[in-house]
Amino acid sequence: MAIYEDIRGKIASSEYAPGTKLPSEHEFCVIYDTSRGTIRNALDLLVEEGLVNRHPGKGVYVLDNNAIAFSFGGLVSFKEASESSGQKFETTVPYFEEITITDKLHERTKLSLGATAYCLHRVRELDGERIILDINYFLKEKVEGLTKGIAERSIYDYIEQQLGHKIGFAQRVIQVEPATAKDREHLIMKSYGFVVVVKNYVYMHDGELFEYTESRHHPERFVFTDFARRR
Repeated sequence: MAIYEDIRGKIASSEYAPGTKLPSEHEFCVIYDTSRGTIRNALDLLVEEGLVNRHPGKGVYVLDNNAIAFSFGGLVSFKEASESSGQKFETTVPYFEEITITDKLHERTKLSLGATAYCLHRVRELDGERIILDINYFLKEKVEGLTKGIAERSIYDYIEQQLGHKIGFAQRVIQVEPATAKDREHLIMKSYGFVVVVKNYVYMHDGELFEYTESRHHPERFVFTDFARRR
Protein backbone atom coordinates (compact mmCIF):
# COMPACT_ATOMS: atom_id res chain seq x y z
CA MET A 1 0.00 0.00 0.00
CA ALA A 2 2.88 2.40 0.76
CA ILE A 3 4.32 1.83 -2.72
CA TYR A 4 0.91 2.24 -4.33
CA GLU A 5 0.35 5.52 -2.44
CA ASP A 6 3.80 6.80 -3.41
CA ILE A 7 3.35 6.09 -7.13
CA ARG A 8 -0.20 7.46 -7.05
CA GLY A 9 1.12 10.67 -5.45
CA LYS A 10 3.73 11.05 -8.19
CA ILE A 11 1.00 10.61 -10.81
CA ALA A 12 -1.19 13.22 -9.08
CA SER A 13 1.72 15.70 -8.96
CA SER A 14 2.57 14.96 -12.63
CA GLU A 15 6.03 13.66 -11.73
CA TYR A 16 4.75 10.74 -13.80
CA ALA A 17 2.83 12.74 -16.41
CA PRO A 18 0.05 11.40 -18.68
CA GLY A 19 1.54 9.21 -21.38
CA THR A 20 4.69 8.53 -19.33
CA LYS A 21 6.01 4.99 -19.25
CA LEU A 22 6.57 3.94 -15.65
CA PRO A 23 9.78 2.22 -14.57
CA SER A 24 9.78 -1.52 -15.20
CA GLU A 25 8.85 -3.95 -12.42
CA HIS A 26 12.55 -4.77 -12.03
CA GLU A 27 13.41 -1.06 -11.73
CA PHE A 28 10.65 -0.55 -9.17
CA CYS A 29 12.03 -3.53 -7.20
CA VAL A 30 15.34 -1.68 -6.94
CA ILE A 31 13.72 1.69 -6.18
CA TYR A 32 11.55 0.32 -3.36
CA ASP A 33 13.83 -2.55 -2.30
CA THR A 34 11.06 -5.13 -2.46
CA SER A 35 9.85 -8.17 -4.38
CA ARG A 36 8.35 -8.28 -7.86
CA GLY A 37 5.06 -9.64 -6.45
CA THR A 38 4.72 -6.62 -4.18
CA ILE A 39 5.31 -4.26 -7.11
CA ARG A 40 2.71 -6.11 -9.20
CA ASN A 41 0.14 -5.79 -6.40
CA ALA A 42 0.77 -2.03 -6.18
CA LEU A 43 0.44 -1.66 -9.96
CA ASP A 44 -2.76 -3.75 -9.91
CA LEU A 45 -4.31 -1.15 -7.61
CA LEU A 46 -3.29 1.66 -9.95
CA VAL A 47 -4.79 -0.21 -12.92
CA GLU A 48 -7.97 -0.77 -10.88
CA GLU A 49 -8.28 2.99 -10.29
CA GLY A 50 -7.81 3.73 -13.99
CA LEU A 51 -4.61 5.69 -13.37
CA VAL A 52 -2.33 3.46 -15.47
CA ASN A 53 -2.69 0.87 -18.19
CA ARG A 54 -0.56 -2.18 -18.99
CA HIS A 55 0.59 -2.71 -22.57
CA PRO A 56 1.83 -6.32 -22.83
CA GLY A 57 5.43 -6.42 -23.93
CA LYS A 58 5.73 -2.62 -23.78
CA GLY A 59 5.23 -1.62 -20.15
CA VAL A 60 2.88 0.36 -17.90
CA TYR A 61 1.76 3.85 -18.99
CA VAL A 62 0.09 6.69 -17.10
CA LEU A 63 -3.38 7.46 -18.45
CA ASP A 64 -4.70 10.91 -19.26
CA ASN A 65 -6.72 11.98 -16.21
CA ASN A 66 -8.96 14.42 -18.08
CA ALA A 67 -11.46 11.59 -17.81
CA ILE A 68 -12.07 11.09 -14.11
CA ALA A 69 -11.89 7.36 -13.43
CA PHE A 70 -14.00 5.90 -10.64
CA SER A 71 -13.13 2.40 -9.52
CA PHE A 72 -15.91 -0.06 -8.82
CA GLY A 73 -13.61 -2.57 -7.18
CA GLY A 74 -13.84 -0.81 -3.80
CA LEU A 75 -16.00 1.52 -1.74
CA VAL A 76 -14.47 4.99 -1.53
CA SER A 77 -15.84 8.45 -0.86
CA PHE A 78 -16.04 11.05 -3.62
CA LYS A 79 -13.29 12.98 -1.82
CA GLU A 80 -10.98 9.95 -1.92
CA ALA A 81 -11.78 9.21 -5.57
CA SER A 82 -11.22 12.80 -6.70
CA GLU A 83 -7.94 13.05 -4.76
CA SER A 84 -6.68 9.89 -6.46
CA SER A 85 -7.50 11.43 -9.85
CA GLY A 86 -5.47 14.53 -9.00
CA GLN A 87 -8.42 16.78 -9.87
CA LYS A 88 -9.67 19.67 -7.72
CA PHE A 89 -13.46 19.62 -7.38
CA GLU A 90 -15.74 22.18 -5.77
CA THR A 91 -18.87 20.87 -4.03
CA THR A 92 -22.03 22.88 -3.39
CA VAL A 93 -25.19 21.74 -1.60
CA PRO A 94 -28.22 23.49 -3.11
CA TYR A 95 -30.72 21.31 -1.19
CA PHE A 96 -30.63 19.88 2.35
CA GLU A 97 -33.74 18.75 4.25
CA GLU A 98 -34.98 16.21 6.80
CA ILE A 99 -37.69 13.98 5.35
CA THR A 100 -39.72 10.88 6.19
CA ILE A 101 -39.30 7.76 4.07
CA THR A 102 -42.68 7.29 2.38
CA ASP A 103 -43.92 4.23 0.51
CA LYS A 104 -42.68 5.71 -2.75
CA LEU A 105 -39.26 6.56 -1.31
CA HIS A 106 -39.00 3.15 0.35
CA GLU A 107 -39.55 1.50 -3.02
CA ARG A 108 -36.88 3.70 -4.59
CA THR A 109 -34.25 3.69 -1.83
CA LYS A 110 -34.97 0.50 0.17
CA LEU A 111 -34.52 2.57 3.34
CA SER A 112 -36.82 1.72 6.28
CA LEU A 113 -40.41 2.86 5.79
CA GLY A 114 -41.30 5.74 8.13
CA ALA A 115 -37.67 6.44 9.10
CA THR A 116 -36.33 10.00 9.25
CA ALA A 117 -33.62 10.71 6.69
CA TYR A 118 -31.49 13.53 5.44
CA CYS A 119 -32.12 14.26 1.77
CA LEU A 120 -29.57 16.41 0.00
CA HIS A 121 -28.32 17.35 -3.43
CA ARG A 122 -24.61 17.88 -4.03
CA VAL A 123 -23.24 19.40 -7.23
CA ARG A 124 -19.61 18.63 -8.16
CA GLU A 125 -17.85 21.24 -10.28
CA LEU A 126 -14.52 20.86 -12.10
CA ASP A 127 -12.81 23.65 -14.09
CA GLY A 128 -15.98 25.72 -13.99
CA GLU A 129 -18.19 22.89 -15.29
CA ARG A 130 -20.91 21.26 -13.19
CA ILE A 131 -20.51 17.59 -14.12
CA ILE A 132 -21.96 15.47 -11.27
CA LEU A 133 -25.24 15.71 -9.38
CA ASP A 134 -25.42 13.51 -6.28
CA ILE A 135 -28.88 12.88 -4.82
CA ASN A 136 -28.32 11.45 -1.32
CA TYR A 137 -30.56 9.89 1.31
CA PHE A 138 -28.98 9.08 4.72
CA LEU A 139 -30.79 7.60 7.72
CA LYS A 140 -30.67 10.29 10.38
CA GLU A 141 -30.10 7.82 13.25
CA LYS A 142 -26.87 6.67 11.58
CA VAL A 143 -25.59 10.12 10.57
CA GLU A 144 -26.89 12.21 13.50
CA GLY A 145 -25.79 15.84 13.37
CA LEU A 146 -25.11 15.97 9.64
CA THR A 147 -24.95 19.55 8.35
CA LYS A 148 -24.70 21.28 5.01
CA GLY A 149 -21.11 22.25 5.82
CA ILE A 150 -20.13 18.63 6.49
CA ALA A 151 -21.82 17.59 3.24
CA GLU A 152 -19.69 20.10 1.32
CA ARG A 153 -16.54 18.38 2.65
CA SER A 154 -16.91 14.61 3.22
CA ILE A 155 -19.83 12.78 4.81
CA TYR A 156 -17.87 9.51 4.98
CA ASP A 157 -15.07 11.23 6.91
CA TYR A 158 -17.70 12.50 9.35
CA ILE A 159 -19.30 9.06 9.74
CA GLU A 160 -16.03 7.23 10.31
CA GLN A 161 -13.82 9.81 12.03
CA GLN A 162 -16.35 11.79 14.08
CA LEU A 163 -19.18 9.31 14.72
CA GLY A 164 -16.95 6.23 14.85
CA HIS A 165 -19.17 4.08 12.62
CA LYS A 166 -17.70 1.54 10.18
CA ILE A 167 -19.03 1.53 6.63
CA GLY A 168 -19.16 -1.98 5.22
CA PHE A 169 -20.18 -2.51 1.60
CA ALA A 170 -22.39 -1.31 -1.24
CA GLN A 171 -24.56 -2.70 -3.99
CA ARG A 172 -24.37 -0.74 -7.25
CA VAL A 173 -26.54 -0.36 -10.32
CA ILE A 174 -25.26 1.55 -13.37
CA GLN A 175 -27.74 2.85 -15.93
CA VAL A 176 -27.96 5.33 -18.77
CA GLU A 177 -31.10 7.44 -18.34
CA PRO A 178 -32.72 10.39 -20.11
CA ALA A 179 -31.67 13.70 -18.56
CA THR A 180 -34.30 15.13 -16.21
CA ALA A 181 -35.24 18.75 -15.57
CA LYS A 182 -33.21 18.53 -12.35
CA ASP A 183 -30.16 17.33 -14.31
CA ARG A 184 -30.49 20.24 -16.72
CA GLU A 185 -30.91 22.68 -13.83
CA HIS A 186 -27.74 21.61 -12.02
CA LEU A 187 -25.43 20.22 -14.72
CA ILE A 188 -23.86 21.68 -17.84
CA MET A 189 -25.51 19.30 -20.32
CA LYS A 190 -24.68 21.04 -23.63
CA SER A 191 -26.46 18.97 -26.30
CA TYR A 192 -26.55 15.72 -24.33
CA GLY A 193 -29.96 14.21 -23.65
CA PHE A 194 -28.81 11.51 -21.23
CA VAL A 195 -26.78 10.99 -18.07
CA VAL A 196 -24.93 8.04 -16.57
CA VAL A 197 -26.57 7.14 -13.26
CA VAL A 198 -24.79 5.14 -10.56
CA LYS A 199 -27.17 3.97 -7.82
CA ASN A 200 -25.51 3.01 -4.54
CA TYR A 201 -27.19 1.09 -1.71
CA VAL A 202 -24.65 1.42 1.12
CA TYR A 203 -24.57 -0.68 4.28
CA MET A 204 -22.88 -0.36 7.65
CA HIS A 205 -20.39 -3.04 8.70
CA ASP A 206 -23.20 -4.85 10.55
CA GLY A 207 -25.22 -5.15 7.32
CA GLU A 208 -27.78 -2.37 7.98
CA LEU A 209 -28.68 -0.21 4.96
CA PHE A 210 -28.15 3.46 5.84
CA GLU A 211 -27.61 5.28 2.52
CA TYR A 212 -29.10 5.47 -0.94
CA THR A 213 -27.33 7.68 -3.46
CA GLU A 214 -27.87 8.45 -7.12
CA SER A 215 -24.77 9.91 -8.73
CA ARG A 216 -25.87 11.46 -11.99
CA HIS A 217 -22.87 11.99 -14.27
CA HIS A 218 -22.27 14.13 -17.31
CA PRO A 219 -21.43 11.47 -19.95
CA GLU A 220 -18.49 13.28 -21.52
CA ARG A 221 -15.99 13.34 -18.65
CA PHE A 222 -16.19 9.98 -16.89
CA VAL A 223 -14.73 6.52 -17.20
CA PHE A 224 -15.85 3.77 -14.81
CA THR A 225 -13.27 1.11 -14.15
CA ASP A 226 -13.04 -2.26 -12.44
CA PHE A 227 -10.34 -4.82 -11.89
CA ALA A 228 -11.15 -8.46 -12.53
CA ARG A 229 -9.02 -11.53 -12.05
CA ARG A 230 -9.85 -14.95 -13.45
CA ARG A 231 -10.21 -17.52 -10.71
